[in-house]
Amino acid sequence: MTDKTATNCNSLRYRLYEILEISAVDDRVSQLVDRFMVGLIVANVIAVILETIPTIAASYGALFHGFELVSIIVFSVEYVVRLWVCVERSHKATASAFKGRLTYLVSSLAIVDLVAILPFFLSFLGADLRFLRLLRLFRLLKLVRYSPALVTLGRVLQNERRALFAAVVVIVSLVILSGSFMYYLERGAQPENFGHIPEAMWWAITTLTTVGYGDVVPITDAGRLFGGFVMLFGLGMYALPIGIIATGFANEIGQRDFVITWHALVRVPIFARLDSEEIAQIVDLLKAQIAVPGQTIARMGDQAEDMFFILSGDVQVRTRHHQYTLGPSEYFGEIALLTGKKRFGSATALTRCHLMRLSRVDFEHLMLDNAQMRRAIVQEIRAGIDRGTAIGREISSRDVEDIERSLFEYEQAI
Repeated sequence: MTDKTATNCNSLRYRLYEILEISAVDDRVSQLVDRFMVGLIVANVIAVILETIPTIAASYGALFHGFELVSIIVFSVEYVVRLWVCVERSHKATASAFKGRLTYLVSSLAIVDLVAILPFFLSFLGADLRFLRLLRLFRLLKLVRYSPALVTLGRVLQNERRALFAAVVVIVSLVILSGSFMYYLERGAQPENFGHIPEAMWWAITTLTTVGYGDVVPITDAGRLFGGFVMLFGLGMYALPIGIIATGFANEIGQRDFVITWHALVRVPIFARLDSEEIAQIVDLLKAQIAVPGQTIARMGDQAEDMFFILSGDVQVRTRHHQYTLGPSEYFGEIALLTGKKRFGSATALTRCHLMRLSRVDFEHLMLDNAQMRRAIVQEIRAGIDRGTAIGREISSRDVEDIERSLFEYEQAI
């Protein structure tokens, strides 16, 4: 293989890796592939369900078979391509490609991909087709690849595994203890239903889960009294793992938003030179806001109560004499907060925008506590005037003097 051919091969492999694994929001091809695969997975699950209806299976059996063949081809190609491009994860030398692919083969997502195609190939070995059709439902697990929410939930389960294991131990212990006590209380009155502890544990499970089938119930006074306590314990015990997962999910979302906000803030010029402790302080003060296209974020003439940082999207700013567009990592509204004057422009979302809002009170505290940020704001305003940008042209030298006077007052107040 020539160097040029190897380079082209590596470029193709990395491009396929971008499409299948990275799935960037701005990569249209990757997004189309993801949507197609999600649709195919859902269609496969629906087909497996519909095949169990005799009338539909008899009328459309050939169509189902053809759809299964197409799906197997697509899933098999996807599996092979993922196996080929997985070495791009580590960016290591070709000598480690075998080890990288072997590691990928035993990963959970690769096993799910294998299970999605395995039933079809096992059918050629004479395996039970009814059981293999049931295995096809495991293709639903492939949705984990294409759902960020499911990936987040997986991380939550991984992070909270110790707490969840403890909760499961408590629940199992409660089932055993409840079944054992009920066995001794009811075995004389109902030997057919509470003849041994495993039978009594069935009553404990249905009672603790509040299902209450009613097929086995205590009839003695002591059994009913104990059953009432078990019902009360069940309400709390089975809520325990739900609370653990919900709290873990909220923490995971909070950490993700913190990281996103952090990376966005360090790109903002007035925060670029702040250390990590100062950035963390600012992140804690910010409030998230979503703006839909056409929504007015700030209106000319209103009293300024907030300044805004743009994490994503585009915002159009209109002043009396100019109009300009701001994008990610840019900000607006700080001048009105500094001068105490009303807003000299209006801001409207051009696209869906993710903004972070800093209130006037928190802004003033930051200005008092951080001399470096005060200097950065003045430098940004002066730079805008020197560059002749729209915002610079809107601010006169007298405005800058007023701002510097305000900053001086901040410094004197420290």
